Amino acid sequence: MIDVARQSYPDRDTMMRSLAELVADQLRGAHAAKHRATLAVPGGTTPGPFLDALSEADLAWADIAVMPTDERHVPETSERSNTRLIRERLIRNRAADAELVHFHAAVSGIEPLLDAVRGRVAKVLPIDVLVLGMGADMHTASLFPGARGLDSALADDAPDLVAVHPDDQPEVRLSLSAPALRGASVIHVLITGAEKKAALEQALVEGPAAEAPIRVALTAPCPVTVHYAD
Repeated sequence: MIDVARQSYPDRDTMMRSLAELVADQLRGAHAAKHRATLAVPGGTTPGPFLDALSEADLAWADIAVMPTDERHVPETSERSNTRLIRERLIRNRAADAELVHFHAAVSGIEPLLDAVRGRVAKVLPIDVLVLGMGADMHTASLFPGARGLDSALADDAPDLVAVHPDDQPEVRLSLSAPALRGASVIHVLITGAEKKAALEQALVEGPAAEAPIRVALTAPCPVTVHYAD
């Protein structure tokens, strides 16, 4: 079994607020050490309340870079855009001055987009605090089991940002690669509900990351904590 720290909470609201406080403390520590910090956060529906709470944290936000762990190849204004979620839920209140490192550029095609964004991402790596979600299929970021491009994204020499196309998804996705995720200083995995809890137990059984990409994070060399609430 993969051994990771696990924290359970009585309800989701308590979990989101507690995680926001913990992440804020860790960002303060990173900023104190090097006068800047990088935070990577997930998209989707689950992390919204966490982002809301974190936006109120008293931090030197002007020195903190925030980026999504992944993004759909859609306009930034799309309701499916993780960048839009981060702008609306995190880059406001006290966090309004944070630098948002998004995965969009005024170019046509995936390869030109990757070329345009990789340099931007490289400038803020490594990640100081990484918050990840996990799907019931054990995917994380846009590293989906069986997706086109997954093997390249999991490779030890993968570039920081990769293109992945899950067969059951309508768009290509841009995702931080396994090396970029595993290079974080600390990782938090945020999950809710019985279905994902069962998936986590399956992922904690040692096996190939291609079958359960969340193992990329669970086996990272940094401190890893799974946060769970029903």
